[in-house]
Amino acid sequence: MRLTLFPNRSRLNGKDSTHRSAAVRRRRVRRSALLVAELVLVALLASAATAYAGTSVLAIAESVDQVLNNIRNWLMGILAGLATVAATIGGIRRVFGGGDPSEQEKSKEAFKAAGWGYALAALAPLLVTVLKGIVGA
Repeated sequence: MRLTLFPNRSRLNGKDSTHRSAAVRRRRVRRSALLVAELVLVALLASAATAYAGTSVLAIAESVDQVLNNIRNWLMGILAGLATVAATIGGIRRVFGGGDPSEQEKSKEAFKAAGWGYALAALAPLLVTVLKGIVGA
């Protein structure tokens, strides 16, 4: 009786070993993408630690117009930030997909989501204009 580290490996045909190597490749891609995401997060947290906290009060608004402009700015910032994250994920999936059709399709979906996010961020001023008309500001 022969003892080996991988006893079933001798019975694998070409299709199963190709599937196994593709799974290993996908696992490596996921680890690489996770490492990149962790490095970005660490960089963001490190830069946030050095941020200066000003003494100005931001909660007091002088008019409804100013409140609506603040809403517009926050809305545009959040939507553009989420769209940038989706575009980054789509790019990482495209690059590290390795020709896998499902990963390429997922990257296309992420790019579509990023496009929608940027489009909604561009339409945020229109939303605020409509709100100003409703409120009468």
